[in-house]
Amino acid sequence: MGEAREVMDRLTDAVTTHADLKVISELYAEDAVAFTPDEGELRGRDSIVEYWRTMTEAIPEATFQSLHSYEVGDTAIDEGIFSGRNTGPLELPNGETLPATQKEIRIRGVDIATVKDGRIVDYRLYFDEMDFLGQLGLLPDEPF
Repeated sequence: MGEAREVMDRLTDAVTTHADLKVISELYAEDAVAFTPDEGELRGRDSIVEYWRTMTEAIPEATFQSLHSYEVGDTAIDEGIFSGRNTGPLELPNGETLPATQKEIRIRGVDIATVKDGRIVDYRLYFDEMDFLGQLGLLPDEPF
C-alpha cells in the first residue's frame, strides 16, 4: 500500500468510524483544494475541515462501505456507500441550518485524493446531491 492509499484510508476513518476533526486537519495540506457537489470549490485546509465538521455533526455515526478502491501513483480513488442517520443539524451552503430529520441516508459516491508529502493537496468528492436531499425528505413531493 502506498502513501496515497494510506492517507485516504485514514481520512475515511476520520470522517466515519472514528470521526475526528483534528486527524482530518492533519491529513490536508494547508493550501489544499477540494471540490464537493454541495459546496463547490473549497480552498485551504480550514475550509475543508469546516466542510467535514458540518457532515460529521449532521451524520455523526456514519459508515463507509467500500465498493472499489484504487491507487495510481500519488492518487487514491474510492467508490463506496456512505450511510448513517441525520441526527444533527445540517448547514446549507447559503448559511441556513436545517434541524435533524432523523432519516437514514445511503449515498453512493466517489472520492479522489492526490497526496504529496503525506498530505492531501487535491480532493474531489462526487455524489448525487438530489438523492441525498431526497433521502432526507427535503425535496417537494411533486415532480419538477
